[in-house]
Amino acid sequence: MSTGSPLLADLIEALRCLPGVGAKTAQRMAFHMLERDRPGARRLAERLAVAVEKVGNCRRCRGFSEQEVCSFCANASRDKHLLCVVETPVDQLAIEQATGYRGHYFVLLGRLSPLDGLGPKELGLDLLAARLAEGEIEEMIVATNPTVEGEATAHMLSQLARAADVRASRLAHGVPLGGELEFIDRGTLAHAFGGRQSLL
Repeated sequence: MSTGSPLLADLIEALRCLPGVGAKTAQRMAFHMLERDRPGARRLAERLAVAVEKVGNCRRCRGFSEQEVCSFCANASRDKHLLCVVETPVDQLAIEQATGYRGHYFVLLGRLSPLDGLGPKELGLDLLAARLAEGEIEEMIVATNPTVEGEATAHMLSQLARAADVRASRLAHGVPLGGELEFIDRGTLAHAFGGRQSLL
């Protein structure tokens, strides 16, 4: 893309690293920051530089944290007998914001995907197995996404839980609240139908 400025072209290309940001969106962002919000752009650059430098992973749950142990793991009021396993830190945040869950977490930082080079080691399953072996966890809630890779990951997690004599549960899948059956895809509807529950 020819912009007349190599620095501007570099900025546009750098913005494309963000998910869902293509060439046109990156161009719009770059022009907006340079035309209308240079202080905001400086603040963004500073915050981004600090976050990249200082935000790491909690040694206990692998979620994002500036400290060696994150605030979730350090909070003594959380239920130490419950462990929710999620694929990403954004999944952890979604559960934290949308539910009343007060247990602990373990973040896989991905899901089993041999084609992408993500196996048990990359997901930290050795760390998870060690945590389950400590004996405090009574229930492990598997909150992986309902994709082929997510289901394969859930199966492996259930085997880990069984080996540690820990009860494993899986998030329910099915018809969304407020959804209408005629608009639900066939796979979701079939899964919901197969997992129906008694009303009594």
